[in-house]
Amino acid sequence: MKAAYTGLADWFEYLNADCDYEKWSQYLYDRLNFLGITGGNGLEVGCGSGIFCRDFVRRGFSMTGYDVSEEMLTKARRLAAEEGVYIEFILCDARRIKVLGGKADFILCVNDCVNYIPQEDVECFFKKAAGCLRRGGAFLFDVSTAYKLREVIADNCFCEDREEISWMWFNHLQDRKVEMDFTLFIPGKDGRFERQDEHHTQYIHERQALISQAQKAGFEVRAVEGHLGDAKDRMRENFLCIKR
Repeated sequence: MKAAYTGLADWFEYLNADCDYEKWSQYLYDRLNFLGITGGNGLEVGCGSGIFCRDFVRRGFSMTGYDVSEEMLTKARRLAAEEGVYIEFILCDARRIKVLGGKADFILCVNDCVNYIPQEDVECFFKKAAGCLRRGGAFLFDVSTAYKLREVIADNCFCEDREEISWMWFNHLQDRKVEMDFTLFIPGKDGRFERQDEHHTQYIHERQALISQAQKAGFEVRAVEGHLGDAKDRMRENFLCIKR
């Protein structure tokens, strides 16, 4: 069993294309504007294959991406080179991030990155994030909600058979976390399929605990809202924060 985002790295953006990355990126841009950030230097923690970094560079920002998966960063560097955008990508655990050069104007940490951090380590991460930001800088992070992980994902399995790839996803609830096993079947040039297995753990975070941890780390939480700002959404919570 491989670590998270080894086999998935090459397929992540493809398999998640239906989430409408363009609309999602526009939402993040609009919320930064709401918080008074209209340009400058940004960091993305848990950048994966770099799709938000690439978009923000095209919007005129300077971006640095951090991720704990070397495979994801390899993909991110390749895609950035193909699109002709410059982004510094750094292999780093979220709880150990350091800013390169001056303080950043904003930090993005979206698409479940915080769910991969154990509950007892979240405040440490938030303090590291605060240390990378200038005063008045923005911190946008999200989580898959406790409802989503407990009621929708936990103890369920999902699968899909596409022409390019087939996958299965098995989930098991254990107290305050969900253990996830992914199996990918990737077609080779000779017509045979290669099987790849990897394991993920996502931790369940409650809204009030995250607000309290962010405040202790030096942030003012300006708003908490559903995915893309949808007040009725129960699957994802976005936290819009400013460093005090």
